[in-house]
Amino acid sequence: MRAPFQWGHGEVVRWGVSDPSPIARLRPKKAFGQNFLVNEGAIATIVGSALAAGAPCLLEIGPGPGVLTERLLADGRPLWAVDLDPEACELLRTRFSDRSHFHLLQGDAVRIPLPEGERWSVVGNLPYNAATPILARLLTEGIAWERMVLMFQLEVAQKLMGVPGTKAYGPLSVLAQLCARLTRLVKLGPGSFRPAPKVDSAVVQFEPRMDAPSLAERRTLLAVLHHSFTHRRKTLANNWQGVLSAEALTSLGLAPALRAEVIAPAAWLEATRKLMNQHPEVFPSPCP
Repeated sequence: MRAPFQWGHGEVVRWGVSDPSPIARLRPKKAFGQNFLVNEGAIATIVGSALAAGAPCLLEIGPGPGVLTERLLADGRPLWAVDLDPEACELLRTRFSDRSHFHLLQGDAVRIPLPEGERWSVVGNLPYNAATPILARLLTEGIAWERMVLMFQLEVAQKLMGVPGTKAYGPLSVLAQLCARLTRLVKLGPGSFRPAPKVDSAVVQFEPRMDAPSLAERRTLLAVLHHSFTHRRKTLANNWQGVLSAEALTSLGLAPALRAEVIAPAAWLEATRKLMNQHPEVFPSPCP
């Protein structure tokens, strides 16, 4: 039986996983969006998928008490773990400092420098309050990943896999689907975590597309999408008023009378490439 959990300061969380280590004594913090995974089936699915990739190195984001970390380290590949929580980092050091292939990076996964020149299998139970910017970084910066296995709120996972014409479809759908092949591995209810969140979650596997846009195209694409989806119920002509004329939108292959939510990812990429060539002044290409 799992002991009851309380949010009170200094309370102990006892985990429903077969690990008697100090994992049982890390206090989840709301400020860091922490909900620790305790579902053994999900743990096995995530670790199995991440380790099935041939990448020489592993990158774990948000390891918390190290439930996934321990199993990933058993594979023997070098593992870099990134966590913002000082208490979690101290626990991770205590648990794994004797593993020569364990490397801890304390800081914000949205901006902390990562080792260069490595190819990664990326894994993480992402903090709910930072999952989207973390994913945006992984998709728009030169981080060489061969596979990503990431936990999101179910609503975010649905947006990632959204199709044109649906409420879930948006900028995140387009960017993710142009960069990767997505597979939802498992859906999890609140009881799979401690503390239990108020929403369902899902694990999504990302595998890079060979025809993915360049990094410069991805950054411009994201800016184009955010501008086009500013008001979902308005047409492209309305959202781009004062920036691009109806004629200019038509030249990009975008019908001015359409809403952004009905346009397929491939059409967005084609339009972005034309925009970069025909109207570079709108979104100057960022430095690679």
